[in-house]
Amino acid sequence: MLFLQLLLQGIQTGALYALTAAGFALIFGATRIFHFAHGTAFTIAGYVFLACWRIDQPVLGALAAIAAAVLFGLGMERFVYRPIQRHEGSFFTVFVAAFGVAVVVQNLVGMIAGRGFASVDTSLSMAEEVLPEIFLAPIFWVAISVAVVLFAALSAFLTRTHAGVALRALAQNPDLLRAYGLSSNRLSMLAFAVGSAMVAPAAILTAMTTGLNEAVGHHVMLISMAATIVGGVGSLRGAALAGLMLGVAESVALQFVDTQWAEGVSFLVLFAFIIFRPSGIFGVAQTR
Repeated sequence: MLFLQLLLQGIQTGALYALTAAGFALIFGATRIFHFAHGTAFTIAGYVFLACWRIDQPVLGALAAIAAAVLFGLGMERFVYRPIQRHEGSFFTVFVAAFGVAVVVQNLVGMIAGRGFASVDTSLSMAEEVLPEIFLAPIFWVAISVAVVLFAALSAFLTRTHAGVALRALAQNPDLLRAYGLSSNRLSMLAFAVGSAMVAPAAILTAMTTGLNEAVGHHVMLISMAATIVGGVGSLRGAALAGLMLGVAESVALQFVDTQWAEGVSFLVLFAFIIFRPSGIFGVAQTR
């Protein structure tokens, strides 16, 4: 029964990982920018929602969280990454800039909101016994439903709209887009807006379950990076599936290892894929 309980918890966690990983994969796949501050958007969205919840404005909080994540992503693209790329900055320069922003925001959140975990008290998080020795909270079904709906909407957007098709083409051939009169800068901003918006629901649901702290963004970023590699760079469905798989692996591992080692399981999975299948689940192997 313990295994089943951990499995269900892992599915819930994995659904949230899938959302954040898909957002990162979308940004990286379309722009080839290693957006290390993706986890920072998660932190900002979570704390914005938490602040609105405390003044009894949950709906406003959800909208404000999405807006905050999107504005942060757009700000990073416009004022940090684009100037660096304009001056032909290296991949390492982009990474250092994003890492610096993440550290600054982490410390600002700690100064303003305090250090330590903060969470939202809601009846959705109250677990009930659904089977003998198996407990589930209503938020389990909320997390699964939100993930399914958002992935369906994202898939429809990328395959059935002109903007979505252009966004997919941006990853393949930016020069060709410019030849057809499309702006790669605008599409890059669209990628950051959509990718950043994906973290907001995950941040809100995390605030309702495990809670937030000022350093949560680093964990989110590491999981997003691992899921992108395991799923196959450039594959959104791969990132989503890998995020779900990593969430389940972390949770189920608690039956065999101490809590502090659970996060390491995700990286054991990552290392296994790097060694035995470096192209990832849905990636295409490169030949020379």
